[in-house]
Amino acid sequence: MFYFLLVINFFSFIIYRADKRKAEKHERRISEKKLLAVSLFGGTLGAFLAMVIFRHKISKTSFVLKFGCIVLIQVVFIYLFENYS
Repeated sequence: MFYFLLVINFFSFIIYRADKRKAEKHERRISEKKLLAVSLFGGTLGAFLAMVIFRHKISKTSFVLKFGCIVLIQVVFIYLFENYS
């Protein structure tokens, strides 16, 4: 599990960075759906670090709210898993 989380967070960081670069170059972007999907499946920390370091997507309220919902879902899932397993 540790290695999966390490890889998915590294991948998440890289695709958020790639999307930021594409935005700066006015190229075709990575969809928000794909960015959020990677976050949902374990790449939350990598995504958050990329958002802060590259100042990417942090001013887009709808994206930040969706990202926050993903974090909340993950926290609830971890809580339930830890307390009921």
